[in-house]
Amino acid sequence: MQLYPLFPILHSILKPIFPDCLWEGDRHWKTIALTFDDGPHPQYTPQLLQVLDRYRITANFFWLGACVNRWPAIAKSVCDRKHGIGLHGFEHHNFPMLAPHDLKLSLEKTQAAISRTCNLQPPQVRYVRPPNGLFTPKTLQYLRQWNYITVMWSIVPEDWQRPGITTVVRRVLENVKNGSIIVLHDGDCGGEDVAKITDILLPPLLQQGYQFVTIDTLWQQAKGKKIND
Repeated sequence: MQLYPLFPILHSILKPIFPDCLWEGDRHWKTIALTFDDGPHPQYTPQLLQVLDRYRITANFFWLGACVNRWPAIAKSVCDRKHGIGLHGFEHHNFPMLAPHDLKLSLEKTQAAISRTCNLQPPQVRYVRPPNGLFTPKTLQYLRQWNYITVMWSIVPEDWQRPGITTVVRRVLENVKNGSIIVLHDGDCGGEDVAKITDILLPPLLQQGYQFVTIDTLWQQAKGKKIND
């Protein structure tokens, strides 16, 4: 079942209810964040990095700790390029299904894997995206208590369903705007096409004048806007 038509509706409903999450950046800035979930992957991530290198694009990767442990050299190659790094849990378990202790341990194990591989200390890796975008108010309370920042999305083209490269690209281009957070995948589900999708997607976005930034930059812009409001 494809849920793509529902994501914009969910975004408009959930964003004002859960304002502590980062749903998008400041729309006054022509900046967007290109994000990739579920990696690193031994085949798909290197292919993706070649595309990002060619266009000199800064992206963001929300990693599974188990994958970092399996393919540390690939994780390090992402970090060496100064892409933004975030947490997606140790394995792809929905956060609301985990007991608080297990959720905390999952995130800490992922931070530890990243620290060993990339020499990024836990305070440097504080952005968390819940698998499948699922959370509860209690989940967010725990994440805040543990000093994490929850990162959601504004454009979800549902690439993991493999609707076709052209369809995924069209869905992104039809919805992109200042501050957009675009979600794609470089893991087992959706990663097969991620390099081709990104290669087709980047030229029109660059032609429209968008600057690709880290989630940290979008967060600082959004935080500044809240302070000034």
